[in-house]
Amino acid sequence: MSVSLTVAVIVSCVGSGLIAGVFFAFSSFVMPALWRLPAAAAIAAMQTINQTAVRPSFIVVLFGTAMVSIAATVWALLDFSGASAGWLIGGSVSYLLGVIGLTAFYQVPLNDELARTLPTSQDAAGIWARYVVRWSVGNHIRVVAGVAAASAFAVAIMVASP
Repeated sequence: MSVSLTVAVIVSCVGSGLIAGVFFAFSSFVMPALWRLPAAAAIAAMQTINQTAVRPSFIVVLFGTAMVSIAATVWALLDFSGASAGWLIGGSVSYLLGVIGLTAFYQVPLNDELARTLPTSQDAAGIWARYVVRWSVGNHIRVVAGVAAASAFAVAIMVASP
């Protein structure tokens, strides 16, 4: 594995781990804490979190990791002879489908739906209860996908080492 590819895989590994850690924090204590709040307060808090999440530091890590992992996948497909190629492809697929895909096509639509909810509306409690369950299940999957991607990238580096 070349030095530049090794750096790209390390970046993919660290980025996947960082994103998995963010999602793990939500699964392990943020959402359970919000669940304890009255629905109006929880909805307002989650709406604020979702607005605040769209900031350069998070977006760069989330999508930068995707871009670097795509580059690693292209390399792996062009030179499938290396021992790390399968691990690179596995890590990239896990990240791109389980993190980026789920975020774009499942989590964001749920967040957009919640953004249109008036926290004090009569049906807010029911909307919140459905949202928490659906959002949390998707988020747990993102945690597993991020950890799987980081692990696959780490193994790719290990098997490529002499």
